Amino acid sequence: MDDPVTIRSGVTYERKAIVEWFEKFKDSEEIFCPITGQKLMSKSFNANIALKSTLEEWKERNQAARIKVARAALSLASSENMVLEAVKDVQSICQRNPYSKVQVRSVGILPLLVQCLEYKDKDVRCAVLELLRQLVEDDNDSKEMIAQTMNISTIIKMLSSSHQSLRHASLLYLLELSRSQSLCERIGSVTGAILMLIRIKYRQSIDTFASEKADEILRNLEHSPNNIKNMAENGLLEPLLKNLSEGCEEMMMEMASYLGEIVLGHDSTTYVAERASPALIKMVHRGNTLTRRAAFKALAQLSSYQPNGKILKEAGIVQIMVEEMFIRNIQNEPMNSKNEAVAILGNILDAGIELENLQVNSHGHTMTSDYVVCNIMYMLKNSNSDALNKNLIRILLFIAKIPRCAATIVSLVKETEASYTLIEFINNPHEELAIAATTLLTVLSPLMGNVLAERLCKTRGQPENLVQSPTDTTLITEKQAVSVKFLAQLPHQNLTLNLALLYSNTVPTILEAISQIQKRGTRSSRFESTYLEGLVGILVRFTTTLYEPQILFSARTHNFTAVFTELLIQPSSDEVQRLSAIGLENLSTESIRLSKPPQIKRKKLFYLSNYLFCGSSSRRRKIPLCPVHGGVCSSQNTFCIVDAKAVERLLVCLGNENAEVVEAALSTICTLLDDKLDVDKSVSMLSEANAVQHVLNVVKQHREEGLWQKSFWVIEKFLNKGGDKSASDISNDRVLPAILVSAFHHGAGNTRQMAEKILRHLNKMPNLYTSNYTM
Repeated sequence: MDDPVTIRSGVTYERKAIVEWFEKFKDSEEIFCPITGQKLMSKSFNANIALKSTLEEWKERNQAARIKVARAALSLASSENMVLEAVKDVQSICQRNPYSKVQVRSVGILPLLVQCLEYKDKDVRCAVLELLRQLVEDDNDSKEMIAQTMNISTIIKMLSSSHQSLRHASLLYLLELSRSQSLCERIGSVTGAILMLIRIKYRQSIDTFASEKADEILRNLEHSPNNIKNMAENGLLEPLLKNLSEGCEEMMMEMASYLGEIVLGHDSTTYVAERASPALIKMVHRGNTLTRRAAFKALAQLSSYQPNGKILKEAGIVQIMVEEMFIRNIQNEPMNSKNEAVAILGNILDAGIELENLQVNSHGHTMTSDYVVCNIMYMLKNSNSDALNKNLIRILLFIAKIPRCAATIVSLVKETEASYTLIEFINNPHEELAIAATTLLTVLSPLMGNVLAERLCKTRGQPENLVQSPTDTTLITEKQAVSVKFLAQLPHQNLTLNLALLYSNTVPTILEAISQIQKRGTRSSRFESTYLEGLVGILVRFTTTLYEPQILFSARTHNFTAVFTELLIQPSSDEVQRLSAIGLENLSTESIRLSKPPQIKRKKLFYLSNYLFCGSSSRRRKIPLCPVHGGVCSSQNTFCIVDAKAVERLLVCLGNENAEVVEAALSTICTLLDDKLDVDKSVSMLSEANAVQHVLNVVKQHREEGLWQKSFWVIEKFLNKGGDKSASDISNDRVLPAILVSAFHHGAGNTRQMAEKILRHLNKMPNLYTSNYTM
């Protein structure tokens, strides 16, 4: 009995039992006592207090005894069955009397139960978990006690059990613990806990019950901001985004701070940008200093992923960042918001956004307006922050890609003397700033190259510091690569710069660096190819000012012809081949002037005559003359490309798929067909190398106007000077006439005229210029 009552017959029953008996006779007028059979005049009854008290005393003694027996069984733990029976007995006790939970905890059963979780038998562990859940249900003190007794990571490990019943029991127990705010932090701090729960949450199709419970646990864990951060790091972003948009100011600041710290996967970064950008922009515009700092940090993180650029632009971030850069000024703010704004704007422009129509304020100014460029120039002039200057230059680089804007930048650079500032940045120890400044100067060099060259030469330590030879063990850096590229891009015929490089002994440094790269290849560093192209470009610039005696002497001393000839076979870069061909063209053009007949002094001639007269002509030394240039030639002294064996390599370059390489190589070959030379012998020499077929292949494979002009010019030379064989090879080519007709109809003026001449020569057009008929 639990609740004894006495009816009118004097017999005592369990309240529940007698009530059920009375229910059977609810429609009958007569009711009888089940034991005595006595007719009852009333259904009323009274609680038997004395018996109830006696029963309660007995139950307490019995319950205490059972709990002690269970504790003893758990202590001995001689078998898994004994443990399971003891756990189930305690479960039944706790179910019948909630107060018994206090007794169970007081006798020290909790530590014994925790030890039982180490059993291999899943039934034992499931029963223990269920009992633990009962003991802590709706009791935060109990949860604290049990959390101190056991390691929560044990429960987390069970979440990945292959037994569904054990997983469910673990989830239910963890769910109960998570209802205590003080334990939320501890649960979330367990390694892998949140990751496991998120995994279970998203596997609803596999286990719906587990998915729902995991979701409930995660929602409880959201009470801890650290858990929200942990969830975001493990792919569950919704709690963070929700609190960022709807939380209190302190919570929003904390969430923004987290967003700036965590590393998001590419698949989720775009989603976060869409959801978070409106709130973050609002925080920048209206928040206090701490809030603004956190928002800037988060926006910097989001904007660093290129696909987010358009999303942030649509959210209105450009206008806010430009306002931060040029207008807004908060006194005594510990952070420099201009630095942050410039960096974020640079990241957004890096996404390839259309700049010309990109509004930056309500006055109609766009990103390419003079308003923006002028303000950036002013900031560059007055800023002492390397990071700020680097990002300002980044923005200018994006704007300079538009030709109209590049002209504006050049104009302002000249007017404000900003070129000196940019050139000074080249020497800055902050490597990223130096790289950005050098890259911008390279972009501007086609529009103001001579100005930059002159000012570079007036800068201390320049231009020689731009060329640094790497050691055998060091890799080429980006700074070294962009530096030599800048030098190579400046106007080649600027004598002041060329002499400055020559006097600073740059040529041996360049040749040594090229030699090192040729030995180890260009794959050792991702900047090595660009570096090599820059070095070759600097060498080429010297070939444009060979009229200067000292430069001529250096080119001879270091045998530029041999260097460029060797570089023609560099397989790593089309640009190296193109530049080498240009260098050889410039040198070969000088060969016409430098190649002279041997000079014999009169005094020596007299003795020679007497010597010949004595009959010793067989001992006379004959000096060979160049068949093309007609004088004494060598690759080193007169830059003769025939003597350097460069012609064969140039003809191989004509088979390159890159039209610029082909055009450069063909231009160099054309120097051997100059009217000042013996064209007949040049054509004969080129015919032996099968040059005609190479040129015909160029015409077939390429359609560029410049290439056609040069090719037609060479073909005409061979038709006029090459004899029957060359004429036959050209006439028998079945594709050439169609190409000539196309050029005659659609080509530019010179191309059309040359095509017409060749067609007449091939008898494909009537010859209108006769002696008997005048047009």
